[in-house]
Amino acid sequence: MYIQEFFSLIFPAYCASCSQTLFAHEIGICMRCQGNLPRTHLHDEENNKIEKLFWGHSPIYSASAFLKMSRKSRVHNMIHQLKYNSNQTIGERLGYLFGLELDQSQRMNHFDFVIPVPLHPKKKNLRGYNQCDCIAEGIAEAMKTKVLKENLIRNIYNESQTRKSRYARWENVDEIFILKNPDLLQKKHILLVDDVITTGSTLQACAATLSKVEGIKVSIGALAVAVHN
Repeated sequence: MYIQEFFSLIFPAYCASCSQTLFAHEIGICMRCQGNLPRTHLHDEENNKIEKLFWGHSPIYSASAFLKMSRKSRVHNMIHQLKYNSNQTIGERLGYLFGLELDQSQRMNHFDFVIPVPLHPKKKNLRGYNQCDCIAEGIAEAMKTKVLKENLIRNIYNESQTRKSRYARWENVDEIFILKNPDLLQKKHILLVDDVITTGSTLQACAATLSKVEGIKVSIGALAVAVHN
């Protein structure tokens, strides 16, 4: 413990939300900002607004997002750090906090596997990591379950979704995912994990692929859901 405190003095870590120096026991985000996170509390709300995004597209058992994200907010800044500034620690930490809440919920408290939305290998090589892997690892640690990677595969490299219209986003992810070993998921309940839900197009495409497996139940968990100011 003393060694950890010594290194924290020489190489201080900073809160991904407020940029203040973290104490030795704080991980990724300070306790004050952690307590003020804009949680959605959708985990126990049946037919919530996220689940409605998937009506008529893919059969979803349940869905939730941990945080509300508006543009230029602190949540937006943390997601940006996770995706583009290599701050994998904040993804793992927020995923862990999300997993703790799911574990106490009535509808989303048990999963056989946590599956991160995959990046195409080309994009993963450019970034160096998949941000959804970090989130999934945190959730799985909190819920004491397993992360399953490299089974759901993105086999088509498509352009960024950021500036696309709703229709273009749906068209951009049509039939781009495949499963290497569908038998492993038969009669399993899986949590499909993404960083941010906007239109839900990428998650819908993943869920459509997964739903072809016999007896599978697909739930969705995202770190944040985009909201308008």
